[in-house]
Amino acid sequence: MTPAPTAPPYVQQKGPAPGSSTHYALLFLPPAKHSAAAALYALCHEIGSVAHAVSDPQLAHAKLAWWQTEVAHAWQGQPSHPLLKALMPSVTQFRIEQGQLQALVEAGQMDLAQNRYLDFAALQRYTQLSGGAATQAMARLCGQTDNATSTWAQHLGQALKLTHLIRDVGAHARQGRIYLPVNELQQFDVKAHEILKREPSERFTALMAFQAQRAHRLFDEALALLPSADRRAQKPGLILARINRSLLHEIEASQFAVLHQRLALTPLRKLWLAWQVQALGRLG
Repeated sequence: MTPAPTAPPYVQQKGPAPGSSTHYALLFLPPAKHSAAAALYALCHEIGSVAHAVSDPQLAHAKLAWWQTEVAHAWQGQPSHPLLKALMPSVTQFRIEQGQLQALVEAGQMDLAQNRYLDFAALQRYTQLSGGAATQAMARLCGQTDNATSTWAQHLGQALKLTHLIRDVGAHARQGRIYLPVNELQQFDVKAHEILKREPSERFTALMAFQAQRAHRLFDEALALLPSADRRAQKPGLILARINRSLLHEIEASQFAVLHQRLALTPLRKLWLAWQVQALGRLG
């Protein structure tokens, strides 16, 4: 196993938490790449959490505007935030694009502007910005050599984001948010107030099964799109896919008991799944 890398203190503080899926996904990277990947993860998390962590909408808008400017300045060679300072040496080497981080700002702006999505096309746009763009940046950092790998990463990012949205339905309901398309709630005759009050029903279970099937399709599409030339380099993404798909199976086995609890895999199981992908190439 690769020894733990030495990263700047702020990156160590804000990077993937021990026991998290991302912690195990990055575990086998060489030290220099691990440090850069941890900085990228922390940066994506800080930008992506603004809309949910800041209760004052005006302040949240101001913070997102600051990040938008800060990312632009970093790509002009003038980063001031410690995470961007840690990341920038890798930007040119691995061709990470400014737009991949600016997409997270746009996703945050969407979160501030709306808490419902009319249909899946609208929700998909959100998942592309909040999930797909960050995963594309991580794919570059891990050593992408084939341009087609960007498409794999976009699909993977959307699948991961949908899985997290399914897992967090109850937590989002407590915030007054519903990341389930309105037309699909209508299709399954699930009322918004039932979700906001966290009232389970057979109709809700059927709705969530429909969402899980979509996430599985995206995982399948992603795996089919990964070029063989980049399969070894993209093992962190494959580990994330394995862990999160296992989580999705657990959620399905629970009959989507997500309204009152946040289901999760144990750290030991995540480590076992990560090792299976890393050492054995086992994806399912």
